[in-house]
Amino acid sequence: MSEKIAIKNKALKVFITGATSGIGESLANQYAKEGAILGLVGRRLELLKKIKAKIHVPCEIYAVDVSDQKGLQKAAAHFIKKHGAPDIVIANAGVSTGTLAGEKEDLHTFKRVIEINLFGVIHTFLPFIKVFKKQKSGQLVGIASVAGIRGLPGSGAYSSSKAALINYLESLRIEMKPFGIHVTTIAPGYIHTPMTKHNRYVMPFILDVDDAVLRFMRAIKNKRGFIIIPWQMNIVGTLMKFLPAPVWDFLAKGGPKKTRGMIQ
Repeated sequence: MSEKIAIKNKALKVFITGATSGIGESLANQYAKEGAILGLVGRRLELLKKIKAKIHVPCEIYAVDVSDQKGLQKAAAHFIKKHGAPDIVIANAGVSTGTLAGEKEDLHTFKRVIEINLFGVIHTFLPFIKVFKKQKSGQLVGIASVAGIRGLPGSGAYSSSKAALINYLESLRIEMKPFGIHVTTIAPGYIHTPMTKHNRYVMPFILDVDDAVLRFMRAIKNKRGFIIIPWQMNIVGTLMKFLPAPVWDFLAKGGPKKTRGMIQ
């Protein structure tokens, strides 16, 4: 992807949530290198300002929590008014923490994780779908996870949110096809990001964040419908999907668990 990305000699326009760290920050930097016009969403304005200062392309920043549907709608409207509809919208914002599915005290965390990881994606896409339908083009990209393939003990909220997200994106992909809108689901395995740095267990096939993001960008450019990255985790994910429930229960019960914690 050494050549400058362009569509009809115009710079690609990319709108990214969760842009203040990890995958989102790397996506912003990599697309900036390709000359894209960016719309970046994150909760921390000071970090968005630092990222904008380091890149040398037109860039709009929006300090919005993806659970804030009205805030995202305003951000989308501002970007569209100033630059036109984006070519690609990447719903990347997400959170992860350990939860126990049968514990009442984890209920708030469950709700918050699903609010961000599922409804945050829906909130991100909705403001753009109408204009995408009108122009009969555009691409919606959701960052899911291999963790959404089967329920993981100690990660009930995260697994549930990503399983729901995978199915939402699949429904959306089918619905959008008649309008010429592409929907891409990316389900990564482990990636070196602030989200994984606290994991105290072995993370097989873990990728450097920039390496992972370049793979994401290839999948997006090729308009893949669904992809697990890296390919080794694709094999693992396929096995997970088709294992009988008793076998999965036996294998998963002794697996590593994330530390429980509250999400604000």
